[in-house]
Amino acid sequence: MSKKIVQVGSVKCGDDPLFLISGPCVIEEYSTMMTVAEKLKRVSEKLNLPVIYKSSFQKDNRSSVNYYQGPGLHEGLRILEQIKKEFELPVLSDIHFPEQVDAAAEVLDVLQIPAYLVMQTTLVVNAAKTGKVINLKHGQFLAPENMIKPVQKVESTGNEDIILTERGYTFGYNDLVVDPRSFYELGKTGYPVVFDVTHAIRKYGIPSADPSGGARQYLPVLGRAGVAAGVDGLFIETHPCPSEALCDAASQMDIDQLEEFVKPLIELHQVELKYRKA
Repeated sequence: MSKKIVQVGSVKCGDDPLFLISGPCVIEEYSTMMTVAEKLKRVSEKLNLPVIYKSSFQKDNRSSVNYYQGPGLHEGLRILEQIKKEFELPVLSDIHFPEQVDAAAEVLDVLQIPAYLVMQTTLVVNAAKTGKVINLKHGQFLAPENMIKPVQKVESTGNEDIILTERGYTFGYNDLVVDPRSFYELGKTGYPVVFDVTHAIRKYGIPSADPSGGARQYLPVLGRAGVAAGVDGLFIETHPCPSEALCDAASQMDIDQLEEFVKPLIELHQVELKYRKA
């Protein structure tokens, strides 16, 4: 099956080269956001790696009401709009409620549906009606082949600008398992497939600031597995000082380590493309 190319600003998702969705898990202070954007832009230009800047204006699924949830819709969008203008990077963020859709669509290039909410029909359909690119994150509770259901909800509006992102499947034991068969099943939809490597190493039930709340030692092997399996893009949350991040501190990647991490994955992607076309 031929794969649809989804255009996000200047980024062609589903085409060569590999593309990257990256940024802090949640929007923090302005200087942090700008530091990451500047470094992502530098890596993008140096490695010919198209980048979509990602950060959440709201994290509504934190495990405690005492945890930081982000600056909110309007302040978060203001910061993302500034990043978009200053660094010429397309921007992506999560939406959680239908009433957030219109304001978010005015700024964002990609509306992301969180994994927990991917089967929420009203949210998905309202987002799709904006005509924006929709990133559907694979729900931890869904078999990979059932991701066709939210895809069809988006398509029902006439919108076929869809990206699907794998981030692991949970069996309820605070761990996520990445099944390589998922990349194949998501690819059968005909849309670009992204692998969210950093969320896949989170240990749920453990506070994200606790060093044991993530398993960074698995990042290289998971990254290679996903690229070798034929994903079109990678989703890597990055931060200038992950241990001090206000969300997912145990799983985000240090932005200064990103370049060396993705170099071999870019090379592996070229090998996989040659194999696919042989």
